[in-house]
Amino acid sequence: MKTLLFAAAALMLTACCQNQAPKEEPLASTPVVHGEVITLPAPDLSRGLNISEALQNRRSWREYSAEKLSMEELSGVLWAAAGINRPENDHLTAPSALALYPLTVYAFFEEGIYRYEAKEHRLVRMKEGNFMAKSGAQPFVETAALNLVYVADMTVYEGRKMPVEKVKYLCGQDAAGYAENVNLYTAGTGLKAITRGSAASDILQVIGLEGEQYFFALAQSVGK
Repeated sequence: MKTLLFAAAALMLTACCQNQAPKEEPLASTPVVHGEVITLPAPDLSRGLNISEALQNRRSWREYSAEKLSMEELSGVLWAAAGINRPENDHLTAPSALALYPLTVYAFFEEGIYRYEAKEHRLVRMKEGNFMAKSGAQPFVETAALNLVYVADMTVYEGRKMPVEKVKYLCGQDAAGYAENVNLYTAGTGLKAITRGSAASDILQVIGLEGEQYFFALAQSVGK
């Protein structure tokens, strides 16, 4: 009888183990190498919490460690902000009024300032050097691994017969969509983020943008 009981228990344990989902492979962690161009890997869309769990976790963080983002994490953050999710028409993950997409995402690292190009899913260096402090007013912007600055080119609205204030309002709404995508992505993947309305008064000149058509819309810090 005891032999039969042990055999039955062994069979049940085996069946239980077989029904368990296989362990998820650890996420690759490739260091970011800064150069003229940072070609990002394709975002891994199989990772992270579901949307309800991400919403439960979402909050604004003001404390960051000095740990850098990996290539895989950087790819996910930028794709969430402004990546192409409908290649048939190059529309992005975030909504845009009239589908005009006036925003450009600039990534600030200790090593320099980069422009995100969604079509190629890459970062192109605009300027070398540490300009992190220019990307915000709070001390933590210098500690976070990444600061995102959302800048609008208002010339995309030319011919729409809209007053400047209306255009700026729409650009701000677009930026809020980009930033909230990042907030949810980071909340779902174990990263930290905060949306900010502040940057240095000369932030456009720091990036290298001249002309009244450019408008600083929003900023964001991301890290661990």
